[in-house]
Amino acid sequence: MKNKKGFIILMIIVAVALLALVKKAYTKISDSFYFSSQAFDSEEDFSEDSYDDFDDQQSSPLNKIISISFDKKNEDKGKSLKKPYVSVIYITGVISEENRTYNQKWLLKKIKKARNDPNNLGILLNVNSPGGTVYESDEAYLALKEYKEATQKPVFAFFGPLAASGGYYISCAADTIFANRNTLTGSIGVIAGQSVDATALLDKVGIRMTTITAGKNKNMGNYNSVLTEEQQAIMQSIADEAYEQFTGIVAESRKMKIEDVKPLADGRIYTAVQAKSNGLIDEICSLEEAKSKISEILSKGGDENGKKNEAVTFIDYKYHYEENWMSLISGAASLIKNPEASFYEWQGNSGSKCLYLYQ
Repeated sequence: MKNKKGFIILMIIVAVALLALVKKAYTKISDSFYFSSQAFDSEEDFSEDSYDDFDDQQSSPLNKIISISFDKKNEDKGKSLKKPYVSVIYITGVISEENRTYNQKWLLKKIKKARNDPNNLGILLNVNSPGGTVYESDEAYLALKEYKEATQKPVFAFFGPLAASGGYYISCAADTIFANRNTLTGSIGVIAGQSVDATALLDKVGIRMTTITAGKNKNMGNYNSVLTEEQQAIMQSIADEAYEQFTGIVAESRKMKIEDVKPLADGRIYTAVQAKSNGLIDEICSLEEAKSKISEILSKGGDENGKKNEAVTFIDYKYHYEENWMSLISGAASLIKNPEASFYEWQGNSGSKCLYLYQ
């Protein structure tokens, strides 16, 4: 019996070690995608300490054990580059606390890294997003504003295929907005919630559902409850407040009058040409052309002694979601244990949040 237990323990240790090796190999391969082709001019410029990435580990003890060798090796990754550079931070997918394409903590970490690095010359946001939650959009916007105030360094934005609603909101922190000629942008508006009234259907099929609540508006928006005029007014007031905040930020950042912004802010999207003619973006060009123009802008400046900046380097920071077998198992267990809660988690709780989102 003792030998059998010892053999099982040994096999577990071997399995953990193998997983660590696989993870290490995968990380080495994926790390190569963190940099743009312009990032380094020679091998001498490259160092594993030159960048940091966000290790999206689940909180289970076993995952922490698997990550030990990786984390120790990279615990000093926050060191500064030895040459001036611009952080190209990708904002991809639906903006929320965390999902497979976007992570709020990761984004804030990258902004903080740039803020604390004396060799950082600025930030270029590469945006391809339909927007997302009001809270995270505003939090990212404010972090970029704080970066600018603390460092006196510029923020730029480049719009890819879609930079709408919350994606545009965050980009309002930029001093200059570039867009591809095929970009769709705008969608300046708010979704404060939605209500599906299934009471008639439930009555028709003979299903009676009762939700026990305290507070007459606690069940508003639930499919087994008719939305009252008072409840609709409550949700409308939330949407209106978020809308005033959005349009105010657009007016301030684009140096426009609020009465000129609101006719544009009816929730519609615009082509790049339309957005430029309406003052919502500055230039239409490719990403490489945007980088060239940014290089010209930054090279005209200089340091405290009046010395011109060196050639500008652009370093890409892209969030990489890492799925693993432990997260799949824990997700399946949560679904079995509490399917309703797991469903809302899968939705990102968006049903209960105010959204700057193009649908």
